[in-house]
Amino acid sequence: MTASLTPAHRSLDPRSKDHRALERAGLLPRAVAPPPPRVPLHLVAAEGQLQVHTASYRGSFSSVLSQAVRSAGLGSRVLIVQFLKGGVDQGAAGRVQICGGLTWLRPDVPACVEQGDHPGAAEAIEEIWQLCQQHLLEGDLDQLVLDEVGLAVGLGYLPEQDLIEALQHRPGSMDVIITGPSIPSSVMEMADQVTELRRGF
Repeated sequence: MTASLTPAHRSLDPRSKDHRALERAGLLPRAVAPPPPRVPLHLVAAEGQLQVHTASYRGSFSSVLSQAVRSAGLGSRVLIVQFLKGGVDQGAAGRVQICGGLTWLRPDVPACVEQGDHPGAAEAIEEIWQLCQQHLLEGDLDQLVLDEVGLAVGLGYLPEQDLIEALQHRPGSMDVIITGPSIPSSVMEMADQVTELRRGF
C-alpha cells in the first residue's frame, strides 16, 4: 500500500527546504534590527566666555589679536579696545574699521598712558569705557577685547566696581577677553579661562 501526503498533511513551514538548510547552517544573514527612533535635535544657545590673558609686563598679546582678526574675517562682530594706547588721534569718533566686522578703538591721547595723572587721559579713557559699557548692555557684539583695562583700574582711571558690574551684566553669548597686567583678583575669580604669559620672548 502506498501512502501519499495530502495537502492537509504537508508541513506548515512555508520556507523551502534549501532555505531551512541554509538557516540551520548559519549561512543566512541575521534579521536587521529596525533603526532606533530619531530624537529631535535640541539647539543650544551660544554661550560666551570671560577669558583673561595676563602677564607681569606690558606687551602685545599677539595670539589674542590674531584670534580677533580671524573671528572678524569669519563674520563675527569684534571690538578691540586698547585703554592706555594713544598717539593715533582716535577716540570714539575716530575708531578704525578692519575686515568689515572688526572695530579698533584707542583713547584720544597724544601718547601711551604710563601714569595716573597723564594729561587728558581721564576724559579720553572714560569716553571709550562708556562705549564699552553700551556694547556690554546691548549685546551687539560677538567678541569684546579689553586690552590693559586692569592697568586702567590700577592707575585710577576706571573704578574696579564699574568693571565688575559691567562684566556681570554682559550678554551670555558674548566673549569678553581681557588682556594685560594688573588684572584685579575679583575679575580673575569671575574668569572662565585664565592664561598667564611668563616670558616676553
